[in-house]
Amino acid sequence: MDFLFVAVVIASVLFFFVGLAIVVANVADATFGRAGVARGLSSIDAIYGSTAPSEAGDRAGAGGASRVSQLGKAATPGRAVAFLRRRLDYAGNPPYWTVDRVFELKGLSLVIMALLGVAIGFVLGGPLGAVIGGVLIGAPLGFFVPDIIIYDVSERRQQKIRSTLPDILDTLTVSVEAGLGFDAALAQITRYGRGPLAGEFARVLQEMQIGRSRVDTLRALALRSNVTELKSFCAIVVQASELGIPIANVLREQSKEMRIRRRQHAEELAQKVPVKILFPLIFCLFPAIFIVVLGPGVINILNAFGNQ
Repeated sequence: MDFLFVAVVIASVLFFFVGLAIVVANVADATFGRAGVARGLSSIDAIYGSTAPSEAGDRAGAGGASRVSQLGKAATPGRAVAFLRRRLDYAGNPPYWTVDRVFELKGLSLVIMALLGVAIGFVLGGPLGAVIGGVLIGAPLGFFVPDIIIYDVSERRQQKIRSTLPDILDTLTVSVEAGLGFDAALAQITRYGRGPLAGEFARVLQEMQIGRSRVDTLRALALRSNVTELKSFCAIVVQASELGIPIANVLREQSKEMRIRRRQHAEELAQKVPVKILFPLIFCLFPAIFIVVLGPGVINILNAFGNQ
């Protein structure tokens, strides 16, 4: 038992220092990589003079947030940063959920959950419980809480896009067949439509108004979503634009296909219901039924054998 205790403590301390070494290395690398930028900013400050008192107060107040953001950024590998940016695109890039803000939340939640885990672990299990609760449970849980929230928000938004896509395509098809151009039909959808897909089409129109081509904006729309139907729609419209195919025929066929896919998706979800309710029935409902039905009989049998 003593050997197991010592082994767990040593392993926890090793994990802690290895993680700390990784964080310090990443911070040092990021700091040295930004040395040229820091020198340039310092020279700009020297040229343009002093800063206003309010700005100095804002910078002093933001120092702690920047340190927390640096902690979250240093503990996040490069692939995870790319995944985070993609998830923020899927979530619609909320105005208060920038990448830097997410790093701040990750670092802050890491520190808070680590301290909370240390306190709870120390109360329940002493020093060993403090190490396990803070280093092995609290810190990883706090670090990944913002990622879980962003993942949930992005999946809900993509599900809304998937469910509203057939109806918006029907409206788009009717508008184009009534004589409107593709851009004008998109404008009608963004004006009277609701939901995240209407917002995505509004962004497409805005990008086209500032000079981007329709092909580039539709390809960017496909990259901002993980909905297979929307990706295929963008690819087909891009191909029709490049080949000169009438867009009305393409939209009509896409609208029919989307309605079929929505019906098939609903049937698929309906087929999954019996499998999903099987385990709640076995572990929650059936035991209660057995107790109610067989309980009195079992009690009577036990009483009968007890009397003998």
